[in-house]
Amino acid sequence: MKKVELVQISKSYNHHTNVLENINVSIEPGEFFVLVGPSGCGKSTLLRMIAGLEDISQGKLFIGGHHANLLRPSQRGISFVFQNYALYPHLTVAENIVFGLQAQKVPKNERNKRCIEVADMLGLIPFLKRKPRELSGGQRQRVALARSIVSQAPICLMDEPLSNLDAKLRSHMRSEIKQIQRRLGLTMIYVTHDQVEAMTMGDRIMVLNEGKIQQIGDPLQIYNHPANAFVAQFIGSPPMNLIPATFNKQKQTIQIEYHHEILVPLHDVRNISNEDIIVGIRPEDIHLARNEPIHFQIEVVNVEVLGTETIISFKIKDQQWSMKWNGQWRIAIGDRIPISLDYQVLSIFDSKTGTALKNAKADTHYKINEVNL
Repeated sequence: MKKVELVQISKSYNHHTNVLENINVSIEPGEFFVLVGPSGCGKSTLLRMIAGLEDISQGKLFIGGHHANLLRPSQRGISFVFQNYALYPHLTVAENIVFGLQAQKVPKNERNKRCIEVADMLGLIPFLKRKPRELSGGQRQRVALARSIVSQAPICLMDEPLSNLDAKLRSHMRSEIKQIQRRLGLTMIYVTHDQVEAMTMGDRIMVLNEGKIQQIGDPLQIYNHPANAFVAQFIGSPPMNLIPATFNKQKQTIQIEYHHEILVPLHDVRNISNEDIIVGIRPEDIHLARNEPIHFQIEVVNVEVLGTETIISFKIKDQQWSMKWNGQWRIAIGDRIPISLDYQVLSIFDSKTGTALKNAKADTHYKINEVNL
């Protein structure tokens, strides 16, 4: 296991286009570290810089405590799993798996031993004599993963390896990759634009946008305490609902629209200095109004019944919001429903910078349950 450190790493092309700016992060030995962000934010470029496939414009890269900026890819002790598998079509599965070992001149007996061990681990024994064209997408992905594992490199880089798979196979492979990483003690750096993958797989997550770090933390920390409005809306499924609002310090209220006002507790009034703010609320925190004060009367514009939960969409001003309720609800498009909002579950952001001014009280509404064994 090796530590990977990035110190003030930047990447630009032709000294004009900044792809990445001032990336500072330490990835601990044996950690499953996920880079997540929208397409074009610089995730894959950062991964390729760590691998030595892209030059570093500024900053320093340390691998296992050694300065690695000028090291060749073969000297970095890294394996790489690409998005498009990159298998040799004329070679069998077994030959694809050990191809890198042949280049390293590993003895044949050792190559065969490692190949069988890894193929057994990934359920590839029945396919060792097949060519890639005879495999399904999931089987090809496992071959690419096997080729990476068989190298026994202490650091494994993965660039959106599951994006070409169907939903069921993605779920299976997420679990499989995580288990293999734990079993082998690999330092894993995993790139994805899928926030579900990031939340379910990562020990820590780094959220990138436009080449800049937005937040680094464990999945629950990022979900419960987003650093800004971008992170709040990017992490979560469905994403957090956001809308411009006005804070009135004298009346001690947040006004979201016309007559929709939410009372701010006195002890929190002093923490909000901005008049123009952005209010955010998670879809699961919008409830059907029963005995509570009714803050909104909404008209349903879409309903998705998913079996164990129902996602209901409605509009506030020109924005579409979602709410997620447990169970199955018989609701039709066009129905008018009374809903309630609790100040405690609101997140508040600066309208200019997007910086979080207040997060929802996660300890109350997202209680982490413990299992006593």
